Amino acid sequence: MEMRIEADSIGSMAVPADAYYGVQSLRAKKNFNITGKPLHPVFIRNLVRIKKAAAITNQSIHMLEDRIADAIISACNEIISGKLQEQFIVDSIQGGAGTSANMNANEVIANRAVEILGGEKGDYSLIHPNDHVNMSQSTNDVIPSAGKLTVLELLPGIIYELKRLHSSLLYKSREFDRILKTGRTQLQDAVPMRLGQAFHAYASVIARDIERLEKSREEVSSLNMGGTAIGSAINANSAYLALIVPNINKICATSCKQAEDLFDSTQNLDGFVYVSGILKTCAVNLSKLCNDLRLLSSGPKAGIAEINLPAKQNGSSIMPGKINPVIPEVVTQVAFLIIGNDMAVTMAAEAGQLELNAFEPVLFYNLFESFETLTGAVSTLVDNCVTGITANEERCRELLESSVGISTALCPYIGYLKASELAKKSLQTGIPVKELVLQESLLSEKQLDEILNPETMTKPEHRRNKIVYHVN
Repeated sequence: MEMRIEADSIGSMAVPADAYYGVQSLRAKKNFNITGKPLHPVFIRNLVRIKKAAAITNQSIHMLEDRIADAIISACNEIISGKLQEQFIVDSIQGGAGTSANMNANEVIANRAVEILGGEKGDYSLIHPNDHVNMSQSTNDVIPSAGKLTVLELLPGIIYELKRLHSSLLYKSREFDRILKTGRTQLQDAVPMRLGQAFHAYASVIARDIERLEKSREEVSSLNMGGTAIGSAINANSAYLALIVPNINKICATSCKQAEDLFDSTQNLDGFVYVSGILKTCAVNLSKLCNDLRLLSSGPKAGIAEINLPAKQNGSSIMPGKINPVIPEVVTQVAFLIIGNDMAVTMAAEAGQLELNAFEPVLFYNLFESFETLTGAVSTLVDNCVTGITANEERCRELLESSVGISTALCPYIGYLKASELAKKSLQTGIPVKELVLQESLLSEKQLDEILNPETMTKPEHRRNKIVYHVN
């Protein structure tokens, strides 16, 4: 392989002659063989968008020559369009607060810009990764800003899938609205309810998750760009400070603002913790929902079996005909992953010292994984499970009629002690509570029909959620 020699403050190193990355990227690749996974592609795109915005800004304030700025901007446009992705060689988790990721971008952009000007890769006398591509910037404002822009880009995907889930659950709540079933507390029979009410409750909690995620945009819309190393804006003039975030907004189609306190925004990562916490909350809610679906569909002969989940694949290599609830299972596994990721995000944010947090790489690795896995989990939950759920109405009625839960509705009329006595007797004899009441002439059949009317027992009706999400 033909090589070129590049030097940095550590010394010289041979770099493949056709590589767009340089010596600092190659050192990082050798130092940080951690996950084997490259930087997230959306993060790379936003990192390069920031470089483009910086070049445009520096050009407009006459800090960067037009030919150099134009070459850098052209190189950035190519990378943003998807080219040269394989040249980003540093591991997702790396030491140095993201300096390796920043320099990987600087070197790839510089070498491609050098080519555009007619030079050879590695000839940094034409365009230098630090002096030109990184002008007016620091790793310490570029990396957290790229992270926030990436979160803003990933948010619509999970919100879209949750809106689809919300719509599907609302549809099921209407479809199952007239089906009576036994409510359960602590896995024991409780009082009657409608199956539609159960699904409406699921829709309601998902609506709250959507609302929380939409509000989280504000937390990641404040950028510390211009703060450079620690927030003091060293090496960035006032004109650059005023223009860099507006130029980022033009390129990224965002409405970010510059942080009021650049020192605070450079050293504190609490906004990412907030977003991660919302993802964790959503994951917890989804796992609880999926636990319910598994319980309600359990059996199909020796369990509750009030609902049927779509059969998606064989459930056993040894037991013929066995079908497992694999979709709810995978959603719960994703929830476990996200809960763990949230802990890693929390610890990374907590571990920062003084004017900088050095642990952004692992924070981003886990946060971006949470976004992607949650989005995929919700998508398969909608398409491969919720939309195909059916109800076993006869089974619901059978369990309700054999339950002693209806005795609760009798308490105001015959007293708690008597109702408890009848419930116990019903369990011992198998005689329904209603029949025992009639046998003892405690109430007339007409009174019982009124008291045990399904509409009466399952009211007051929960107020329907007025928010209905329409997904194209």
